[in-house]
This record gives sequence, C-alpha cells and structure tokens, in this order.
Amino acid sequence: MSAARENMQHMNEISALDVATLDTVTVRRDFPILQQTLKGGPLIYLDNGATTQKPAVVIDAVSRFYQTDNANVHRGVHELSLRATRKFDAVREQVRAFLNAKDCKEIIFVRGATEAINLVAQGHGRKFLKTGDEILITEMEHHSNIVPWQMLCQQTGAELKVVPMNDAGELLQDKFEELLGPRTRIFGITHLSNALGTINPLQDMIRKVREFENVMVIVDGAQAAPHIKVDVRALDCDFYTLSGHKIYAPTGIGVLYGKLDRLKDMDPYHGGGDMIRRVSFEKSEYAEPPAKFEAGTPDIGGVIGLGAALSYVNSIGLNVIAQHETDLLDYATESVSSIDGLNIIGTAKNKASILSFTLRGAHAHDIGTIMDSMGIAIRAGHHCAMPVMQHYGVAATSRAAFAIYNTRAEIDALVSGIHKVKEVLGR
Repeated sequence: MSAARENMQHMNEISALDVATLDTVTVRRDFPILQQTLKGGPLIYLDNGATTQKPAVVIDAVSRFYQTDNANVHRGVHELSLRATRKFDAVREQVRAFLNAKDCKEIIFVRGATEAINLVAQGHGRKFLKTGDEILITEMEHHSNIVPWQMLCQQTGAELKVVPMNDAGELLQDKFEELLGPRTRIFGITHLSNALGTINPLQDMIRKVREFENVMVIVDGAQAAPHIKVDVRALDCDFYTLSGHKIYAPTGIGVLYGKLDRLKDMDPYHGGGDMIRRVSFEKSEYAEPPAKFEAGTPDIGGVIGLGAALSYVNSIGLNVIAQHETDLLDYATESVSSIDGLNIIGTAKNKASILSFTLRGAHAHDIGTIMDSMGIAIRAGHHCAMPVMQHYGVAATSRAAFAIYNTRAEIDALVSGIHKVKEVLGR
C-alpha cells in the first residue's frame, strides 16, 4: 500500500472514532516530534498557543512538493509549474471552504495573522481614515492587534479606543456599546484570547457594530481557528485572519479573508511581480484580488503544507477537537484549583484551550525552567499581551495550551511539575 493510501486510511480511522472517547494514542502517532525522549522522559508539549506540532502528513506533503513539483506558480507553461499552480490554487479553495467564505478571491495568502492585520491597517486604514476617526479594539488583544492600529493612528490622526474587560477576562459589553459610535471606523477584536482563553461573543458584538455605517470589522482568529468552527459569513466580519502554524501547518504561512468589495477598495500593501495587470514607467495597473495582495513568489511549500493540515483537521473534525480540548481544559482547571498559592488568570464562562496561571512566590520564567527540566514545554511570559498582564497586575504568567494530541496524563505531569516548582523554590 502506498504512503498516501496508508495516510488516508489512517485519517479515516481517526474520523471514525467516537467523539467522547477519542483515542489520543492513534492521534499522537501521527506526530513524529512527540515520539522523542526529552530530559529522561517523553516530551510533554503544552505550548500549543505559541505553535502546534506538525503531523507526518503535513511534513510529507511539503517534502513531496519539493521532491516532485517544485516550481514557481502562475508564471510557467511547463509541467512542473502547472502542477505546482494547480496544487497551490486548490489550497485556496480549501481555505475558502474551511472559513465558509463566498469566493476564492476573498482568500489572501500571507505570512501569518500579524501580516494580515498590518495589510488591512495599511491597505484599508491608511487610505480611508482621517483625523477625528476612531479605531476600537479591546483590552485583551495580542500586540499584533494593537501595534498596527497605533501606527495607523500616528499616520492618520485617528484615535485609538479600548474596550475594557473584567477580572474574569470578559469584555464589558456596556462599555463596548458606550465606546462604539458614529466616529468608529475600525473595530478590531480577537476571537479567542491567547493569554486568557476567552471566546468573545463576536456575532452579538458585530451585530451592534452594523448599527453604524462605514465601520470595518477585523477579527484576529490566530488562536480560534484551530479550536472553533469559523463561519465568516455568519459572523459578518469584513476581515478574518489566521496563522497556519497554530493549526498544524508550517510556520510562515497564514491567511487573510476579506469581503471582496473591501479587498477591491484597498490599496496593495507592497508591490512587485504577479500582483499587476500592466506595468510601464508612467503607471502600473494592479490585478484583481487575490493576486493584488500577493506580490512576489509566495511560500508555495507553506501553502501546500497548510492544505495538508486543513485536510488533517477536517478528517478528525473540529467538533471532535473542541470536545477533546474542552475535556482537557476542564480537567486541568479542576486539577490545579486546589494547589495553594496558584491563581488562574482568565476564568471566563466561555473559554477554550488556554490555562494561564501565576504561583505565589515564583516567577513565570522559573516555573518554565523547572518544567523544562522535567521535559514539559509550557509558555512563560507576557504572551505578547502586555496590557492583559497590566490588567491583572502581574509581569508574566505561565501558560499551558492544549491541542488534539494532549492527554490527561500530561496534565497530571503538569500538576506534578507545579508541585516540583513549589518544592524547589521552597514555596
């Protein structure tokens, strides 16, 4: 049996598993990196909020592309270029279906959610905003959904407004409605907080935004897309971003979804080959989206890997993944709640995947270092969300972020690691 047929058979085995009793042994064997021994024991990888590990089907798809199809896309008439182009364009359709976008032209390949947000800030915001306009974001945003808007305000004279949150990590809806107004031109919001795990009520909030004219809504979906079924048409957002490496794909590839009318109105973020219709020294005419925003040779291998990752996720089912991760989060929350001196940061009623905490008398970096000595990978720091840390009056938190291949046994190891931290530091 060929490797491709074996992979397909194995993916069918996964999708046939009962949702409530997902066999993580079956899933974990798909991830080569998890088979290694680290610091005397099996690798326990709980840093999925930073990046996820890659299944063999993704690694093989990228390797196979470079071994058999490597050529530039949209440029050649030879067989390799035609094959590469077909595969590249097929992934755009996969992404369209994954997000339930209306048209493949609404899918722009970028390096990640960060570049996607910057593209919108410069391509849309710099063209349309002026002094006196307002950009509305929230207190729980990743730096990638703060800094580009600050830069845009400096360029245009617009003013940045921030929706506050409560100590559970939930946005204050009354304050949101107060801040939203006729001067609001952009509303940027995370779908799922990378520092807190909060899932924001996007549909309700976007519905309120639509009561005002000429407001552009952009959603940072980097954390959400691996865990929540996303329907951009149901959300009625203008833009949605995601990063491939958060969803089992390679680093350096991401997606900007944009309503086609919005994309047509935007200016390109950068110029070069493949994004033009005609070039002379007097004037250049740009191509239609998506080419308009994809200057230069794209990350073709990354796009191929993204397609393989989405196929893998779809073979399991986001509902299966979500239920498994919810079980892990519930188990982890209960397991750490009785630890003296531990404080969970982010206790929203609707949250997913993320367990952030502080431990009395222990710096997050010390916790991360001691965990690493036990072969446990967690994140320690401000998670590129300094305003969130400021809200809680802490410099940093420790974060365990769960994925499809994590297990309750690994959470038990995390709990043991926390007790080891207390022992080592005498807390």
